[in-house]
Amino acid sequence: MNVILAQPRGFCAGVVRAIDTVEQALALYGAPVYVRHEIVHNRHVVQTLQDRGAVFVDDLEQAPLGAVTIFSAHGVARAVEQQARKRQLHVLDATCPLVTKVHNHGRQYAAKGYQLILIGEPGHPEVIGIQGQVDAPITLIQTIEQVQALVFPCETPLAYLTQTTLSVDHTRHVVDALKQRYPHIVGPDDRDICYAVQNRQQAVRELCPLVDVLLVVGNAHSANAMTLCSVANHSGKPSHLVADGSEVDSRWFTPQMTVGISAGASTPDASVQDVIAALARIAPLHIQTLPGLEEQVLFRPPAGLIARQ
Repeated sequence: MNVILAQPRGFCAGVVRAIDTVEQALALYGAPVYVRHEIVHNRHVVQTLQDRGAVFVDDLEQAPLGAVTIFSAHGVARAVEQQARKRQLHVLDATCPLVTKVHNHGRQYAAKGYQLILIGEPGHPEVIGIQGQVDAPITLIQTIEQVQALVFPCETPLAYLTQTTLSVDHTRHVVDALKQRYPHIVGPDDRDICYAVQNRQQAVRELCPLVDVLLVVGNAHSANAMTLCSVANHSGKPSHLVADGSEVDSRWFTPQMTVGISAGASTPDASVQDVIAALARIAPLHIQTLPGLEEQVLFRPPAGLIARQ
C-alpha cells in the first residue's frame, strides 16, 4: 500500500498554545486546574490532560471559588468572563489569537453602526463566543440559501464575520452571495479563516489527485477535520474520518491502493502514527510526504503565564 502524507497536517499554533497553557498551569500551580469546555476538539488530547490533573467543566459553577481556570481555544462570551470574575477565578485565557481577532473585528464594526452577519455553524463554541463578545445583534448564516432569505433592506450598513475553521471554498461562495445581494457590505473576506485551516485544506486539494482514498485523522466534532473530508469529497475522492487506528476498516482498501492521510488542526501526531500502524497491519507500506508549507507560526502564552515565568 502506498501512503502519502499531506503537508501541513495536525497541530496548529493556536492548538499548541492552548495545550501548553494547560500543561504549564499544571506545572506552576499543581493539579487540579479547571478547563471550561474541551481545550481543543480532540478526545486523546483531553484524556491526556485529564490524566495529568486537568478537570474539564461545562459551567464555571463546577470550578471551586478562586480556582485556576482556563478558557479553551474556541473563546468565550463576555458573560462567561463576568461569571469568572464573580467567582474570583484565576483565569488563563487560551483563546486562539485568531479567534480574538474576529471578536475585535465584530466590536469595531458594531461601534461604526454596522449590522452584523456571522458565517458559522450554529452551536459551535467559537460561534457562541463571537456572539457573546459583541454588544450588538448578530445574524448567523451558514448557506447561500440563508443569504437569499435575509430581510435587511438594501441600504442597510452591513458587515460580515466568519468562523475561523470553515471551508475556504464554501465561505467564499457565501461571501460572494452576500456581496451580490448587498454590494455595500464590508468584511475581512476569507482572511479571518485561520491560516492553518487554509493551509490544511490546500494540502488536501493537492493530495487528492495523487490518491485513491483519503483518511482524515480527527474527531467528529472537530469542524476543521470534518471540512477536510468535505474538501476531498468535492475533489471526487472518497474520504473517511478516523480518530485513531482503531477506526480504520480494512474493507476500505484494495491491493496496491494509494492512501492519503491528513489531520485536523487539533489532532496530535501520535494519532496519525496510530493510523499508519493500523494500515501497516493490513499491508506493507511505502510512505512519503507530499512537499508543502512548513509552518513557523508561534503564539505567546496567555498573560497570566508570562507574568509567572
